[in-house]
Amino acid sequence: MILHLRLQVTISLLILKILILLLEDILKPTLEYVNNFISELASLAWGLPLLIILIGGGLYLLVRIRFLPFLYLGHAFAVLRGKYDNENDIGEISHFQALTTALSATVGMGNIAGVAVAIAIGGPGAVFWMWVSAVIGMSTKFFTATLAILYRGVDSEGETQGGPMYFIIEGLGKKWMPLAIMFSVAGLVGALPVFNVNQLTQAINDIVLKPMDLYNGFQTDLIIGLVLATITSIVILGGLSRISKTASRLVPAMAALYFILVIAILVVHIEVVPKYLGLIFTDAFSANFYKGDAFLGGVIGGIILLGIRRGAFSNEAGIGTAPMAHGAAKTNEPIREGLVAMLGPAIDTLVICTLTALAILVTGVWQSSDANGVSLTASAFDESLPAFGKYGLMVCIAVFSISSLFSYSYYGTKCMSFLF
Repeated sequence: MILHLRLQVTISLLILKILILLLEDILKPTLEYVNNFISELASLAWGLPLLIILIGGGLYLLVRIRFLPFLYLGHAFAVLRGKYDNENDIGEISHFQALTTALSATVGMGNIAGVAVAIAIGGPGAVFWMWVSAVIGMSTKFFTATLAILYRGVDSEGETQGGPMYFIIEGLGKKWMPLAIMFSVAGLVGALPVFNVNQLTQAINDIVLKPMDLYNGFQTDLIIGLVLATITSIVILGGLSRISKTASRLVPAMAALYFILVIAILVVHIEVVPKYLGLIFTDAFSANFYKGDAFLGGVIGGIILLGIRRGAFSNEAGIGTAPMAHGAAKTNEPIREGLVAMLGPAIDTLVICTLTALAILVTGVWQSSDANGVSLTASAFDESLPAFGKYGLMVCIAVFSISSLFSYSYYGTKCMSFLF
C-alpha cells in the first residue's frame, strides 16, 4: 500500500514537472512580446508627460496654496497620533492605519531596488531629483487625500467609499464618469503586483537559495509564487480591517529595522558619508555619472527625468492609489487626512530611499559591482555587514514586498467594485 502510494506521488510529480516545462516553452515567446510592448508603453507614459503633469501640476498647487501645508507638519503628527479622533465620524480605519496602509504599498521594492536602479544608471545626482519629486509629491498627496475625504461616494451596497474614481464623479459631476472608469481600469491593471513579486523572488533566489544550491529555475519561482499567494490570501480575505491592522504593525517595525541596519553601514563608513552627501547635490547639476539617454537635449535633463520617475514610482504621489486608502479614514475633516497623507512621501522617499542611497554610495558597490536592482543593494549590505547584513535586508525586503501585496490587492478590489 505504501509502495503504491509512493509510486502515485512520484508519477504525479513527474507529470507536473513535464507540464511546467511545456508551459514554460509555450509561454516564453508570448511573455517576451508582452514585456517589450509594456516597456515601450511605459517609456512613452513616463517621459515628458510625467514631468509636466506630476511635477508641473504639483508645483503649481504648492505655489498656489503658498506652501501652507508645510507650516502644519506638527499638526499632522498630532492628527496621526489620534489626538482628534472621533468614533462617530464616517470611515473604517484610523488616520494611522490609513497612512500605514498607503505606506505598505509605497514602502517596498521601489525604495530598495528602485533606488539601486536610479543610482546604477544616473549616479548620486539622481537621488537629489528624487528628493525634489518627494517634496512636490507631498503637496500632491495633500490635495488628493483631502479630495478623497471631501468627495466620498457611496457604492451599490450603500457603503461610503473614497478614492479618485469617487471624487471625480462627486466633485466634477456624473458627466466625468468615463474618466472615473478609465482610472479604475488603469488602477485594476496597475494594482497587479508584478514588480514586487518579481524583485522579491530575485532577492530570495540571489540571497538565500542560490548560495545554498537550492535554486531549480521555474519550479522554484512557481513554489515561491504559490507561497506568496497563500500568505496574501490569508490577510486580504479579512478585508480592509485586517489589511490595515497588519500593515500598522509590519510597516513601522520593518522601517525601524531597516533604519538600524543602514545606520550600522554608515557608521562603518562614517569617513566618506559627508563626501557622498555633497556629491548628491553637485552631481545633480553635472550628471558626471549618468549612463542613460539624453532628455531635452542633454544629460542633465536625463538625470532629472530619471530621478523624478524613480521618486514618483517610490512614493506614488499623484498616481492615485494612496487616496483609496486615505479615503477610508475615519474622519469628517478632509484637511486633517490631507496633512496625514502628506507625511507619506517624506517617510517613503526623504527617509527610506535616502537610507538605501547612502548605503549603496558609501560602500562603493555602485561603481565596483555589475549588479543592479535589489542585488546591488544586497551587495552594499553584505560588504559592510558580512555576517548578517544581507539576511537582515532579506527580512526587510520580504516584509515590505508582502505588505505591498496586501495594499495592492485592496486597491485592485476597490477599482473592480467601482466598475462592476
